[in-house]
Amino acid sequence: MGADLFESYVGAIVSALTLGVAMTGVAFKGAGALYPLVIAAVGILASVIASFFVRGKENSNPHSALKMGSYVSSAIVAIASFVFSKLFFGGYYCALSILAGLIVGLVIGKVTAVYTSEDYGSVKRIADQSETGSATTIISGIAVGMRSTWIPIVLISVGIFISYQATGNLYGIALAAVGMLSTTGITVAVDAYGPIADNSGGIAEMSGLDPHVREITDKLDAVGHTPAAMGKGFSIGSAALTALALFVSYADQVNLADVGISILDHKVVIGLLVGGMLPFAFSALTMDSVSKAAYKMIEEVRRQFREIPGILLGESKPDYSSCVSISTKAALRQMIVPGLMAVVCPLLVGILLGTAALGGLLAGALVTGVLLAIFMSNAGGAWDNAKKYIEGGHHGGKGSDAHKAAVVGDTVGDPFKDTSGPSINILIKLMTVVALVFAPIFTQNGLL
Repeated sequence: MGADLFESYVGAIVSALTLGVAMTGVAFKGAGALYPLVIAAVGILASVIASFFVRGKENSNPHSALKMGSYVSSAIVAIASFVFSKLFFGGYYCALSILAGLIVGLVIGKVTAVYTSEDYGSVKRIADQSETGSATTIISGIAVGMRSTWIPIVLISVGIFISYQATGNLYGIALAAVGMLSTTGITVAVDAYGPIADNSGGIAEMSGLDPHVREITDKLDAVGHTPAAMGKGFSIGSAALTALALFVSYADQVNLADVGISILDHKVVIGLLVGGMLPFAFSALTMDSVSKAAYKMIEEVRRQFREIPGILLGESKPDYSSCVSISTKAALRQMIVPGLMAVVCPLLVGILLGTAALGGLLAGALVTGVLLAIFMSNAGGAWDNAKKYIEGGHHGGKGSDAHKAAVVGDTVGDPFKDTSGPSINILIKLMTVVALVFAPIFTQNGLL
């Protein structure tokens, strides 16, 4: 997720720079390009300062300490945005766009926690459904994921509206993306907390430490999954704003405002349909790659158990290197086709059907991609924490039938929240970047 957020961060800054330079108003010349860079720099310093506010006390809720870091960094960026907006532009309207992005990002994180944290009803309902088997666990998790899409979409829409109204042009939307991503440093740090706590729990269990230690690490792990889900929601929201800002840059490069995009144009409709399909095809390929890699890993583990019987007795060591090799090779080979899809499809549509059709493709991919990413990330996070909730002693605890059903849900949710969901963000932004880079080639009306 850190790489995904960083890529969004760079894209937002580039789009803000491009639009800032393109603005014809005297107030925007120079300052339009400098302002997002200054806010990005302040965000880095704010993340460093905020890390000192992440302090835990005995018997305190670790989640509260993690949230404090996000709140402090956001407050610093908000104050700085008003100061530099007044300095560069003589008013506070650009700061309002930054503030809109900051607030939308924080609220999306909170909403994500409502749907993925075991402290709220959605995860508890999935745990309840686990009493009747894995099928109902899967159904309830899918329902939670779908239900979790509407609030983030409304929030993103509100952010777009406010940021545009604040500046009176599309530069404000790019600034909102920069504002949302300005605290990437602390967001990535908080997101990394979950895997660290998870692995520490595994080490405690494998090393035979006191069971009380495992109870503490389980609590920390459960807390860590919620910030991880919040980070993914944050990343998805920022991806929408970043892709929109980059799309505006593409439209400016190919004079799309003069050509126009009409849904009555059959080529634009083709682009919309193809673009709407791509996130689903991309997700299918990435999930299938997880399945293939898991199959090879399981076969290797079974082979070692058969051929090295001393493993189960603790007399022989497993061949870890072969498992690592399988995982590494799968991570590279299985992503060749999805990666090519993100590059080839915009090129083909732009060359064959022209700039308007490519604009339709980018719009279609943006709409379905953001919705699908939110759905998959939140459903996966909810399944994961439902399992943790049961392991905490509810519905029979570990080893119960409900726990076995929840493990199935968590197994399905892992490729949802860790593979396909986050990678869709990169898909929609990469296609927009490809369209922007190769814009001069698409200026003709298309070969068809």
